[in-house]
Amino acid sequence: MTLLTVLAAHEEELAPLLMPPLAFAGIAAAIFIVLAVVSWSFRDVANRHSDKVRDSGDHHGAGH
Repeated sequence: MTLLTVLAAHEEELAPLLMPPLAFAGIAAAIFIVLAVVSWSFRDVANRHSDKVRDSGDHHGAGH
């Protein structure tokens, strides 16, 4: 017997999905879009606060 005939003889019905496959893809795409928006909202944060870091770095070692 070949593998194909063994698999064909042992065929079982699979469990039904809760949603259509495109719904799973849509949910995954929505999650990735939300994560991208959150990541995009934190762009340039280091440059916005670089003046605070630069000012505090100059005073270290001056008599402390």
